[in-house]
Amino acid sequence: MKTIGEISRLSGVSIRALRHYDAIGLLRPTAVTEAGYRLYDDAAIEKLGHILLLRELEFPLAEIRRLLDGGAARTHKALGEQIALLEKRRDRLSAIIRFAKNLYGQGENTMDFSAFDKDEQNRLRDEAKKRWGQTDAWREFEARGEAGREDGLMAIFARFGAVRGFGPGSDEAAALARELQSFITAHYYTCTDEILASLGEMYCADERFKANIDGAGGPGNAEFVRAAIRGAVNR
Repeated sequence: MKTIGEISRLSGVSIRALRHYDAIGLLRPTAVTEAGYRLYDDAAIEKLGHILLLRELEFPLAEIRRLLDGGAARTHKALGEQIALLEKRRDRLSAIIRFAKNLYGQGENTMDFSAFDKDEQNRLRDEAKKRWGQTDAWREFEARGEAGREDGLMAIFARFGAVRGFGPGSDEAAALARELQSFITAHYYTCTDEILASLGEMYCADERFKANIDGAGGPGNAEFVRAAIRGAVNR
């Protein structure tokens, strides 16, 4: 049996997050001592591994709980579907990168506009709507539209300003950096750790980004966001 602190160090999941998982019934401790300390056995640790994988594949916590409660077959099917969607998005991003390199003379001279073909993107959206269309999150996503996504992005930057007192290396700052990464992936393009780190640098190097991010969270916010991203990526 391992304590919550040991599980946190082993997995990289903060103690606060593990307590939240307990509170929502996602990952209960195997036992609780008379002093109130949570203890986890090997089965709980294995379950946490499944949770982390599903989180990495962008499943919301409520859906993760539903999948795990539904058994291995349901989880396996959902994983396959999500991996297929992510691979499509990765391929499209790679095609856009190739197109950009061609524009700047770093690749072949033949211009290939297929990266901007919306048919596949629309098909993926239809699949996502079929799967998530009955959820409140999807209805809000459609209702808010592109402008709403921009508002959502700036809202995250504003929250960075609210946690600056904890420091860029804090759990709070790291959690927001990962939330920013998930938001970009969900609404714009697949945001790997490498891309996230590059964005952090750009937020400070580009005066337009810097002004907007500082405007959302106060002077110096862009620098804080960059430092928080560095801390999260290097954890």
